[in-house]
Amino acid sequence: MNAPHTTMASALPPTWRQYYVLMKPRVIQLIVFCALIGMVLAVPGWPSAAQWATMALACLGIWMVSGAAAAFNCLIEQHIDARMRRTAWRPTARGELSQRQALAFSAVLCALGCALLYWAVNPLTMWLTLATFVGYAVIYTVILKPLTPQNIVIGGASGAMPPVLGWAAMTDAVTAEALVLFLIIFLWTPPHFWALALYRVEDYRRSGLPMLPVTHGSEFTRLHILLYTLILFAACLLPYLLRMNGWLYLLAAVVLNAGFVVYAWRLWRNYSDALARKTFRYSLIHLSLLFAAMLLDHYLIMTP
Repeated sequence: MNAPHTTMASALPPTWRQYYVLMKPRVIQLIVFCALIGMVLAVPGWPSAAQWATMALACLGIWMVSGAAAAFNCLIEQHIDARMRRTAWRPTARGELSQRQALAFSAVLCALGCALLYWAVNPLTMWLTLATFVGYAVIYTVILKPLTPQNIVIGGASGAMPPVLGWAAMTDAVTAEALVLFLIIFLWTPPHFWALALYRVEDYRRSGLPMLPVTHGSEFTRLHILLYTLILFAACLLPYLLRMNGWLYLLAAVVLNAGFVVYAWRLWRNYSDALARKTFRYSLIHLSLLFAAMLLDHYLIMTP
């Protein structure tokens, strides 16, 4: 799709709609959802009223800082976005919002989100969320993305942080369980983005970004998508092996990851843009349902 069409965005006045779109709302929804899963899994049993309130405030703070990072990304990449069909509709790329407006919006949103997390949740969550902002908006966007075809692998660490943030919000600590959730998203990110880059390769070529299909070709990228899905399959079994989740999650993990491997195998053996697009879309379904299965399993199977 060339532009987002959401009920909330269309209901806003034109200027506010532009700011809202700048936050990449669909991406932020997935980030907050993964953070919420981290919060829920960190709490044994059913949360108390106070814990639900903490979760709500933490989700709001993470949503604000993540939106600020997305807006900063749009600001830095406005000239690149303008050359790509997938992103040319963004307000910064079209000149509907100035650099000053985008920067001020990002700074205010980040400051408010950090203040909320610090005072209403805990300082650890605030610092981790701020580090994630810097990792995505500066280290990934400014340094890694234009420098190396491994940008999405290294930069994926920022995108994998939401469940860690959620876990820290409820426990004021980062434990092995939180790092397992981090590992799953970290390994999911490269095949997810490389599938997109395959059928958008000409967009990335025009942009000048050294994405893997541009620098190493389609076959090399497809092989690495397959290898990552196999490693991801193994990582997704860890929540069961570490007794974070039970049989319901295990069943969902096996089915969802088997589907991802099948898509990757077909993509490697017989490439088409249509199949790459389907693989990209499946990757979104895969992560959403995998974490939803964690949530259901936590309450239906693991909670006494």
